[in-house]
Amino acid sequence: MSQNPGNAQRILQLSLEPNDPMRLATLCGQQDEHLKLIEERLNVTIRNRGNAFQLAGPSAQVKAAANILEYLYREAEASELTPDTIHLYLQESSLEAIAEEEEENGVPSEGVILRTPRVMIKPRGHNQQGYVESIRNHDINFGIGPAGTGKTYLAVAAAVEALNQQEVRRILLVRPAVEAGEKLGFLPGDLAQKIDPYLRPLYDALYEMLGFEQVGKLIERQVIEIAPLAYMRGRTLNNAFIILDESQNTTREQMKMFLTRIGFGSTAVITGDITQVDLPRGSSSGLTHVINVLKGVAGISMTHFVAKDVVRHPLVQRIIEAYDAFESQEDNQR
Repeated sequence: MSQNPGNAQRILQLSLEPNDPMRLATLCGQQDEHLKLIEERLNVTIRNRGNAFQLAGPSAQVKAAANILEYLYREAEASELTPDTIHLYLQESSLEAIAEEEEENGVPSEGVILRTPRVMIKPRGHNQQGYVESIRNHDINFGIGPAGTGKTYLAVAAAVEALNQQEVRRILLVRPAVEAGEKLGFLPGDLAQKIDPYLRPLYDALYEMLGFEQVGKLIERQVIEIAPLAYMRGRTLNNAFIILDESQNTTREQMKMFLTRIGFGSTAVITGDITQVDLPRGSSSGLTHVINVLKGVAGISMTHFVAKDVVRHPLVQRIIEAYDAFESQEDNQR
């Protein structure tokens, strides 16, 4: 790697080795769409001829882009890169983190990995990695933040990993059935059909990690159990991995009831977004309440996600930030 020194602006010549046309095609993407994503996000210009790249732009961004290209080129040897992959990696790669890693060895660290039978999952960024570490080290864990931050998906991955490693005997997926003003009794079908729509994100994650057929078998054997929150009353759950999703739609009483169901050898993860409460007017959210009640209690972890942790389309992050700014302005005007 050689460079032409400059002040704020910098031009850097980068050669990616070995010179592998297939890997280069994967790195660049169709019509260079991957390079364009990196250019747009980091405000740099990237030109290449074969494995010889020229990067131009502000010094810090050029350095970051070079590290990203080198990392993604290594990744392209073993796996197919997609625009989603590029976006997710860019999302987690702050300039500060890249600079720190470059000082050590020039390579972004692998970090935490969740291993499931069908896929290996790398949590993105410090918050997601800290969240997974907390789940592994605490019996009760809260993942609080906006949609798209991976809090439910990572909880399911951690549950599947724990089941696969025989750390727990079963997985319980629990969700309060309070959405859009509907109640279970008014929905058609038997119990499973009534609650299926509410648990679809959890099913989708399980199918990806275990496969459709295996999930069906585990549900039949009640190794994976799906239940509305109301069905937890009176139970004690030992040697289980329990996920309470959309917990902002619990009442105070329901949250207390759920937390006191947890038995020996169990891990519980409670996820929710306190800005998306669908409870009837006049009811306060059990999640909002419990954050204050359990703050600082030993053995309980709380991970708070923010807009910058969103791992969906970049517009989702901007939408969340716009809503936060607008609501903050409204609060100040009151």
